[in-house]
Amino acid sequence: MKEYTMNTIRRSTLSQQVLEQIIFMITSGQLKPGDKLPAEMALMEQLDVSRPVLREALGSLETLEIITRRPRSGTFVNDKVGSSPFKAMLALSINNIPAVIEARMTLELGLVTIAAEKISDDQLEKIKETIDRIQENPNSDYGKLDKEFHRLIAQSANNPVVEGMIDSLLITHEKTDSLITYREPSITIEHHLAIYEALRKRDPHESFTQMYKHLKYVRKKILDDFEKEK
Repeated sequence: MKEYTMNTIRRSTLSQQVLEQIIFMITSGQLKPGDKLPAEMALMEQLDVSRPVLREALGSLETLEIITRRPRSGTFVNDKVGSSPFKAMLALSINNIPAVIEARMTLELGLVTIAAEKISDDQLEKIKETIDRIQENPNSDYGKLDKEFHRLIAQSANNPVVEGMIDSLLITHEKTDSLITYREPSITIEHHLAIYEALRKRDPHESFTQMYKHLKYVRKKILDDFEKEK
């Protein structure tokens, strides 16, 4: 079995440090796209961590689409990981909640501004449908509809250069959405409608303003809960 250079992990945030070690193995060239990771038991021994810690780290890497776990075959580095450096950076900071939220805000505020100039009527209609579906069933766990709303806006920027960033945006959305402990459908609907109306008017400034208002609210809600749990 091929040996990899690793440091034994003993500090507090164990799963995060496992994640960092595996990212280091990839960025340093010890693991390349398509390579198979060592077996679970071997990784546990080399990293000196428990199975739950290792699996938590691997789960985060899989969510970030840096690795793929195949039943009965093993865990593999994805072929396209080298073309998505932002995902690797995101992986290193995935548990730094303020930084993840700021990354999401940075991406979305830029994309919604461009989307306002280029969005089509068909794209606007699809965005409105997500709002309508939340209104029809406001007591549901509408996280997927919320994610679809933001995905559609990002795609409406219609820019092939930033298409790779949309996946990273959705990862930050999933992370922040997982931290929301309670839904407020009336506020979500109000904010989403305001963003939609600004896009419908093809007003970049108003689209930016309404998206910032929405994301600022989301940030405060998550960070307030995050501080309470400390």
